[in-house]
Amino acid sequence: MSSSPIASLLPVPSDHPRQASGRIGVLLVNLGTPDAPTYWPMRRYLKEFLSDRRVIEVPRLLWWPLLNGIILTTRPGKSGAKYASIWDKQANASPLLVITQRQTEKLAEAMAARDPRLIVDFAMRYGKPSIAERLDGLRARGCDRILLVPLYPQYAAATTATVCDKAFEHLMTLRWQPALRVAPQWHDDPVYIEALASSVRRHLAGLDFEPEVLLASFHGVPKTYLIQGDPYYCFAMKTGRLLGQALGLDESRFKITFQSRFGKEEWLKPYTDGTVEALAKAGTKRLAIVAPGFVADCLETLEELGEENREVFQHNGGEKFAYLPCLNDSPEGQRVLEHVVTRELAGWV
Repeated sequence: MSSSPIASLLPVPSDHPRQASGRIGVLLVNLGTPDAPTYWPMRRYLKEFLSDRRVIEVPRLLWWPLLNGIILTTRPGKSGAKYASIWDKQANASPLLVITQRQTEKLAEAMAARDPRLIVDFAMRYGKPSIAERLDGLRARGCDRILLVPLYPQYAAATTATVCDKAFEHLMTLRWQPALRVAPQWHDDPVYIEALASSVRRHLAGLDFEPEVLLASFHGVPKTYLIQGDPYYCFAMKTGRLLGQALGLDESRFKITFQSRFGKEEWLKPYTDGTVEALAKAGTKRLAIVAPGFVADCLETLEELGEENREVFQHNGGEKFAYLPCLNDSPEGQRVLEHVVTRELAGWV
């Protein structure tokens, strides 16, 4: 007498929940963007961003009155003007959103060729589309296994960890959770370093001048975060060191700096704007800046580095200045994303 699985002998109850399964999701997550460079969208975005305890570790008793009483009154207008200067008017969206969409579409096409079960999507930690929304979307399409890819080559609590916090916070509300993996940092991966070096060489070749100095500018964090154990500084410094070596530049022609300070607290040094000013005053006439820690161009690269630091350099005696674009959705950039995703899907695909 042959045996049959019990499930095949029992009728499925009419109220049995139906859940698609068997597919594998890849969710890319970047920082986020306001919906528009105007006051109220900027205020909503800044409130969510600056309320994150991973981003601002000041005690709530001190921070809350300052945030809600002063910062969210004055900063939306100032930040909105900066966003407006780099806003993609054709797409009516920030460059970060536009580029992340393109990265996702290209990666989806490449990964589908590897395995038709794969679905690639993206979310933003702050603003839209939210992590919860896109996790639910992947589950609805049958993804019972999901790879979460925080788009930060160098881990930091204020970036990678807060993406994980938000994802797990949503998973806590689900009765049937998907299996979840989180891609680790790739700050010293040879594929990433070579992609950076190749992109830098290509963009330098397109300039009408040869820079005397190349700055690798990383987003900064308060120095206290490093002292408390955050590894970000070490990861950024290693990326910079490996990139300088790959380009064959010594310390006189290649420097690592940190940008985007906020508040009066001491942040990681040397500061990018201070270094740019010092170089110009010391006689450097030709300067280029690259931002290896950003996978897509955004306010901090296009406006802060490309516009503000250009002004600092030229105001202090510099002449030729260039901001070199991020990897974005270039062939080099897509090669890195495909490499990281493929590596982290091992055993699933």
